Amino acid sequence: QVQLEESAGGTVQAGDSLRLSCAFSGLTSTTSDMGWFRQYQGKERFPLAAIDSTGILTRYADSVRGRFTIFRHKNTLYLQMVNLTPEDTAIYYCAAGSDYKTIMRSDVDYWGQGTQVTVSS
Repeated sequence: QVQLEESAGGTVQAGDSLRLSCAFSGLTSTTSDMGWFRQYQGKERFPLAAIDSTGILTRYADSVRGRFTIFRHKNTLYLQMVNLTPEDTAIYYCAAGSDYKTIMRSDVDYWGQGTQVTVSS
C-alpha cells in the first residue's frame, strides 16, 4: 500500500524560507519518481518540481526555478522554498509516478493529502 504523507506547512512571512517534507512508503520500482504540486483555491493542481528515483535528475516549473529545490533522502521527499511571496500561498501536494518528466505533465499515480502554506505580506 502506497502512502505519501506531507509535513505540516504553516504560515510564514514574505521573504521567509520553508521546507516541506513528504514521508513515503510502499512505492515500487516502476512508480518511484516523485514531484511537488500546488493548488490555488478553485484552480487545478500545478506541477512545481519533479525528481527521479535516484535523486539526481530534476525538473522545475519556470515560476519556481531558482527559488524552490526538490530533493530526496531515503524515504522522504523534500521541497525547500526560499524568498516566499504571498503568491506562494496554496495547498502543496507531493506525488509519485513512473517518470519525473511526465509527472511535470501531471501524470501521477499517487497523491499525498496536501498541506497548506500561507505567506503573509
